Amino acid sequence: MTVAMRIMISSEEIQAKVKELGEKINAHYAQSDKELVLIGLLRGSVIFMADLCRAIEKPHELDFMTVSSYGGGTTSSRDVKILKDLDGEIHDKDVLVVEDIIDSGNTLNKVIQMLQTRKPNSIELCTLVSKPSRREIDLEVKFLGFEVEDRFIVGYGLDFDQKYRHLPYIGEIGL
Repeated sequence: MTVAMRIMISSEEIQAKVKELGEKINAHYAQSDKELVLIGLLRGSVIFMADLCRAIEKPHELDFMTVSSYGGGTTSSRDVKILKDLDGEIHDKDVLVVEDIIDSGNTLNKVIQMLQTRKPNSIELCTLVSKPSRREIDLEVKFLGFEVEDRFIVGYGLDFDQKYRHLPYIGEIGL
């Protein structure tokens, strides 16, 4: 299949935003005496989270969940499945959920509800990309990278059927 690609967010813009987000996260958690845990939602967040964790000065743990609502399609099925749960405990810790993209908000809403039952000290959201026009559930995103129009995008962890995650930029694909 041939796919047309238009770069929407360059590699340089992404790296500058990651640095900026790291500075905001550092300031936010500077006075907290609680342990910080970054929770990445696999697989899309892994590239963003790898860069972001190096921009955060406060010592922190990394943990991951695998959550699916897309299957092989280009739109959310709204049927959220937890495929892999956390390995560690988050009770009384500061939790920063790191996501590649927030679309409808359904997936993150389910994840947050599940994490809240484990009684962390706090839960905040950090996303590289948000599509506010697609939002069905109101979520407070404390650390936001970029807002984009309702386009299907790939790169820097974002994929189409497990392809294009490796791209150092975010591009819009035309199918």
